[in-house]
Amino acid sequence: MKRLAAAMLLAGISHTLHADEPFVVQDIQVEGLQRVALGAALNNLPFNVGDSVTDFTLSRSIKTLFSAGHFDDIRVLRDGNTVIYRLKERPTINSIEFDGNKDIKDDQLNESLSAQRIEVGEPLDRTILRSVENGLTEFYHGVGKYQASVEVELVYLPRNRVNVKIKFDEGDAASVRQINIVGNEIFDNDTLLRVFESGQDKPWWRFMGSDRYQKQTLQGDFERMQSYYLDRGYLRFNIDSSQVSVSPDKSSVYVTLNVTEGEQYTVTGVRFAGDLIGQDTLIERIVPISPGELYNGALVTYSEETISRILARFGYANSRVTTIPDINDDTKEVELTIHVDPGKRIYVRRIDIAGNANTKDEVFRRELRQLEGGWLSNDALELSKQRIQRLPYVERIEFETRDVPGIEDQVDVTFNVREQPSGSFNAGISYGDFQGLAFQIGVEQTNFMGSGNSAGINLNTNKYQKTLALNYNNPYFTLDGVSLGGQVFYTKTDYSSLSSNLEAYRQTRYGFGASMGIPINEYNRLNFGATISFNNLSLLQDYDQLRHFKNVLLDGNDPDGRLKYVNYELTAGWVQSTLNRGLFPTAGHYFGLNGRISTPNSDLQFFKTSFEARKYIPLSRDHSWTFMSKLELGYGNGYGSRNGYDHTLPFNENYTAGGYNIRGFEHRIIGPRAVFRLPTSIPGLPDPITGGSTNLPGDPSTDRYSVSQRSIGGNAMAVATLELITPTPFVGEDNRNSVRTSIFLDAGNVWDTEFDFNRYANLTQQRQFDREPLLADYSDPTMIRVSTGVSLQWISPMGPLTFSLAKILNKYEGDLQENFSFNIGTTF
Repeated sequence: MKRLAAAMLLAGISHTLHADEPFVVQDIQVEGLQRVALGAALNNLPFNVGDSVTDFTLSRSIKTLFSAGHFDDIRVLRDGNTVIYRLKERPTINSIEFDGNKDIKDDQLNESLSAQRIEVGEPLDRTILRSVENGLTEFYHGVGKYQASVEVELVYLPRNRVNVKIKFDEGDAASVRQINIVGNEIFDNDTLLRVFESGQDKPWWRFMGSDRYQKQTLQGDFERMQSYYLDRGYLRFNIDSSQVSVSPDKSSVYVTLNVTEGEQYTVTGVRFAGDLIGQDTLIERIVPISPGELYNGALVTYSEETISRILARFGYANSRVTTIPDINDDTKEVELTIHVDPGKRIYVRRIDIAGNANTKDEVFRRELRQLEGGWLSNDALELSKQRIQRLPYVERIEFETRDVPGIEDQVDVTFNVREQPSGSFNAGISYGDFQGLAFQIGVEQTNFMGSGNSAGINLNTNKYQKTLALNYNNPYFTLDGVSLGGQVFYTKTDYSSLSSNLEAYRQTRYGFGASMGIPINEYNRLNFGATISFNNLSLLQDYDQLRHFKNVLLDGNDPDGRLKYVNYELTAGWVQSTLNRGLFPTAGHYFGLNGRISTPNSDLQFFKTSFEARKYIPLSRDHSWTFMSKLELGYGNGYGSRNGYDHTLPFNENYTAGGYNIRGFEHRIIGPRAVFRLPTSIPGLPDPITGGSTNLPGDPSTDRYSVSQRSIGGNAMAVATLELITPTPFVGEDNRNSVRTSIFLDAGNVWDTEFDFNRYANLTQQRQFDREPLLADYSDPTMIRVSTGVSLQWISPMGPLTFSLAKILNKYEGDLQENFSFNIGTTF
């Protein structure tokens, strides 16, 4: 195009020259310059003052000036021995606007135009605009929009400037009206079309796939159909030709394929050639192709990829593995030769960390399993990526390798990190009919000062609880990944208000503890800890489940005094995690088993165990659709005895459910209720001193009982969750890892395995309130609570937030919650 434009312009140039006689240039004059400097224009000329020039020299100078890209029109004249250039500069691009583009984003267009030097501040080359129009039109045709048009509009401004506006009329995409396959006899059209992503225009198909024609998608369909035959032994299958016809109105596309199926071929043997780097036995063992089987293209590809991965583990990152078939068309047999060329062993010269504005390099480097100076291992790189991705302050991590210039066997590796808020500032205020007015404030930092250590101070206060906690944890106290942490805490609780949903009592608890974690391997870890806590209890109610606990601790000389005890507790746990992310995982599993026990010298002797399992199964390639299942189990009890009574799990250590683990129910509302026995009495003899009437205990079989509306929890818990993670509407690709939408089903219960509720079987319940619960509904482990709804989770700049709207599926008489509940929280 440039040559054609130059030729046309040269044909229109007017100048007065003597054709063949050379002359000595005494002066060079340039007219028409505005933006381009005179020196820049003269530098492009092939001669200087004092040089002898001819007509050919002058015509060559015009081409040279055009190649600089600054001028639209060039005229050269001669006045004696003076050469005069009259130039018309190209206008400068003042702005670039796009209108009507949906399939192509503005960023993509700007990047493409910049590659052709069409950007703000650059001179405008009109010859390129035509190629831009044609290229964009071809793109739309490739995605099935044959009615699309692209028009470039120029708006000229003063001072030789121009605004470039590209108008798009994308139109509707053509649909695949019909796909015809000609020549197939073994498999019918319906069978083959099931492997196609391109769908025919059928009324029901719009819900199952896309009928929009796209050239790349159709090409992929051809490859999938070929693989379908190759995987079933049809080694000579071939697509002879393909035709794509467009309807006159350009709204429909008709596709015709002509194929040759051939016959099935059997594998007679597999041989290896080339350099197997001493791993002959391993490589031969992992190839799943056996003599006597039908040829299978998928197994051949799998074998090649697996051998390449094995070679990459030993530093041969650029290996080439090819399978050469020796086909006998007479016997319909094929012998496979797998040729292995490992290439040169590649070493890592340097590893760089990029994108970490808040976190120190060493925090990421200690997670790396690929070392500088070592072999380049794809397995080590992927494992390094997974470990960094699990950090809670990392949103995304990718790596790239770059060849070292001039050195064939070395590469540099760069890990590109995208960080996310590493801490949380929790502040909230809420009001509920039963919870009352509640305030909350807290600060937590999981990446304290970019060190990877977690530190926090949390202050929470509401109508029934005030908590202050300080914690710190160093996940790499040693280079081997042994963690060390500690905490100091103070809690003052007053459950005398109805808003607590728990039976009334007051407690003050304070203490301190330390914890340590030991890695076993890449996916397993052991945790240990020790805590000392000082506890004061008061204002305990006289319900039946509490009497045994009081008998263990109560001072016989002060039956109305406070209950004080000191506990020395040890914890141990095991965690196995293969999750692909620290927050919002979409693949892998998590298993956690934890135990806590008070030592024999503690005032209360008990143990608690808990187990959590989560499994994430991606349903789509991009993990935007994921199925998650979760199971939580808990059990606790006492051991030993005191004051002649066996220890049980303290009532304030009971498990509770509702709110955070079974959404839709009020916080801690699920579980056994307090039972108050109401003894009967009979009139006795008059008091001999006062003469007043007296009452004597009646027959215990005639006692009555009442059930509290508030929960006391239990020593056993089971909660299960099924969750479908879905794409979040109106959220772009860049924020997908920060926002999560899901549809959930929660089910579970809390119960008591030690208290005998059957003792009330023959007694009458005295219902003091209209909504007083039925004892059977809250003492039976099989009365499972179920809720379903939708949840939105967001990693905000102030920390993680959860919004859920839930409907309770099985209400029982006495439940305090409504059918629909809207919860806001800061826990996942």
